[in-house]
Amino acid sequence: MFSHIMLGADDIAASKAFYDAALGALGVPEGVVDEWGRVVYAHAGGRFLLTKPIDGQPASHGNGSTMGFVAASPKAADAWHAAGLANGGTACEDPPGIRQGTAGRTLYLAYLRDPAGNKLCAAHRVA
Repeated sequence: MFSHIMLGADDIAASKAFYDAALGALGVPEGVVDEWGRVVYAHAGGRFLLTKPIDGQPASHGNGSTMGFVAASPKAADAWHAAGLANGGTACEDPPGIRQGTAGRTLYLAYLRDPAGNKLCAAHRVA
């Protein structure tokens, strides 16, 4: 359904350090800075990009928005959370753990905000 996801960031270096560490904990290779100064992550057919807003206005996070990343296990979600906290992220929501999803699904979720304030989640479907 998605070709890519792009988030705005005012401090590209701080955001790159955060995502290199947090996504690296999920097995994603380090981001590459392209000719336009955007950071590009490519993994498992998906693309995730960071950019300064092209309209010249400050980057801002979406209230009510969350971007989720697949974690292979609860241990991977915990590693993502720890790496993010150690690299400029802030904890939000409840601590990492089991949550009951819709249709009887059991999920292991870990939430962070990135250095620009975007709400993120590492999600592992337990059942």
